[in-house]
Amino acid sequence: MNILVIEDEERLAVLVKQGLEENGYATTLAYDGLIGKHLALKNDYDLIIMDIVLPYINGIDLCKEVRTVKPDIPILMLTALGTTNDKVEAFDAGADDYLVKPFDFRELQVRIRALTKRSGITAKQQDYILKYADLELNDQTKIVKRSQIEIVLTPKEFKLLEYMMQNSERVLSRAEIADKVWNTHFDTGTNFIDVYINYLRKKIDKNFDQKLIHTKSGMGFILRNGEL
Repeated sequence: MNILVIEDEERLAVLVKQGLEENGYATTLAYDGLIGKHLALKNDYDLIIMDIVLPYINGIDLCKEVRTVKPDIPILMLTALGTTNDKVEAFDAGADDYLVKPFDFRELQVRIRALTKRSGITAKQQDYILKYADLELNDQTKIVKRSQIEIVLTPKEFKLLEYMMQNSERVLSRAEIADKVWNTHFDTGTNFIDVYINYLRKKIDKNFDQKLIHTKSGMGFILRNGEL
């Protein structure tokens, strides 16, 4: 699930993002209403969480603008303004729910589950997020992270890693990788697969004590948490 958080209080925004990502949600941050509007209208999100008091465009006006273009997207207001009038104004602007700061993160999780369930988003729609050990791959945003550190991959490196994560702890032969990732037959006279495995290994394993990509001599390669 892909969530946009629009919150100008940087410390809170980072904590919310961290909590959401630990629970399997791909999360994008915006620190003001202008950037939030650009992201909300340009990209596809399953849920938007926004503050009311924002720089450049306040949450009420932003909610109205998003609603005119994307009427079905769930919107949760997250704000310190907790009077009845504030809540009525937020709901009138198009918000689906309202959570007053400070709040317990568990309550935020419950609100998110309720909103996404109401909008018809199911767990199957989160299947594009692959996880193995401390490695995470998001097939929708094309973001790869290890221990929450983003790793930049080329399109082919991404596809290779994705296939290895889908088949973790299973030895993959060069012929299988050539067929499934490159859609070609493996030529024993070339070493292009070994080259890409090395590229991937440098990015995924180089700066971490625990190695995940291993070579099975004479057989192929395996994604495994621990030595063979």
